[in-house]
Formats: sequence, structure tokens, C-alpha cells
Amino acid sequence: MISINGISKRFGDLEVLKNISLEVDKGKVIVVIGPSGSGKTTLLRCLNVLEVPTSGFVQISNKQLDFFNHVSKRDITEFRKLTGMVFQSYNLFPHKTALQNVMEGPITVKKQDKAVARKKAEQLLGKVGLGDKLDFYPFQLSGGQQQRVGIARALAMEPEVMLFDEPTSALDPELVGDVLKVMKELANEGMTMIVVTHEMKFAKEVADEVIFMDGGYIVEKGDPKTIFTLPKEARTKQFLQLIQ
Repeated sequence: MISINGISKRFGDLEVLKNISLEVDKGKVIVVIGPSGSGKTTLLRCLNVLEVPTSGFVQISNKQLDFFNHVSKRDITEFRKLTGMVFQSYNLFPHKTALQNVMEGPITVKKQDKAVARKKAEQLLGKVGLGDKLDFYPFQLSGGQQQRVGIARALAMEPEVMLFDEPTSALDPELVGDVLKVMKELANEGMTMIVVTHEMKFAKEVADEVIFMDGGYIVEKGDPKTIFTLPKEARTKQFLQLIQ
């Protein structure tokens, strides 16, 4: 489903990702944990080519990008359609309603008929618990509601993989649960997901595999029980002792 082979990323002299390789099967939920600056977000951004890797290969389904050679903008655009990304900040269009925000991508990118896009958007907003907020603007919604609009907007593009970059980090604690509930439902429905998060309870309950990153490397990976109770690497143990 997803194959990452030898991905590295440099920003000038700073190497943020160092020869990362990873395989993700269809329908699996991968949770990426680690300290700030470990490369977690950069890995996600390389997966949907918001950041162009310095070297390596990325494949999703039958589409592969080879970053040892020139990759065209057209290839990147087509590849990006395979992924839906949910960011820390909600990035909604402030002048558009929740419904319009969700409809925007299918209409402008996929050239979908407006009536079809509207019906799908209504369904998705209902799915994330916002069926009664279709005509609300972002400023009329809580942070958690805005993030759920962001999830519906990503789903509207019918991606094969959902990428979540610390989707609850900007939320007040009492709003986190509603967003995680939607994510758990997606996982239960078989959506392939890669989630960067500090929500360890979510990782323990939902992840098929937990990856610990530090210093641009994958230090350790395994099933949640192993990682959280019997980590092999000293750096993983040190990190978990600080946050649990």
C-alpha cells in the first residue's frame, strides 16, 4: 500500500530525515511518536510531497515517485491526490461555510458537479458530527469543530491514505475527545492512516504499529503493547518515561 524507501530530507546543511524506510499495509493505522524536532512532521509532509525529499522513493498503491531524479509538478499533483492531510492548524477558508469548505476541493480539483459535491459534503459533515453546522463559518465553530471540518474536507477528496499531523495539539483538552472519536471511527472502517500525535492513549488503543522517531531516524517500531511496555531501545524508554 505505502512503501517508503531510503527517504532523506535536507534543509541546507541540516538533515532532518536520514534514510527512512517504511512499509504500511492497506487498512493499517501507524502512529508516529517522538520528541519535537525528530522529523515526524517532515516525514508526513514528504509523504504527500508538501516537502520534496532530497532522495529516496515513495510509493502509494501503484504510483511511485523517484526523488533521485527530477519529479515533475504534474506527477506531484497526481500523487498528492492519493493522500488527505489534516494539519495542526485547521487551515479552513474563513470566508466559506463548513459546507463550502468541504465542497471546495472536489469542485476545483476534481471538477465534480456542484450538486454531487454538496451531497457528499453534507454526508461527510454528518459523519463527523456536524450535520447541524453546515452553514456555520469557521469563526462560529470551536477548535474541535473546525478540526472535524478539516477531516471532512480531506475525506471529500476520497484519498487512499489519511495523514494526521498532531491534529489535537492546538485544541483545549475538553475538545480533543471529539476529534479522536472521529479518527477512531475512520480506523474501524479500515482507512489507512499515519498519525503523528502526542496522544498516547489513542496510540495504545488504535495503532497497529507505533513508530518512535528521534534525530531524523526511526529508532524503534513495533506493536503498541511492545513499544509502551517493553521497548528495546534506551532512547525509546527515556522518552516514554518522560511523557507517561
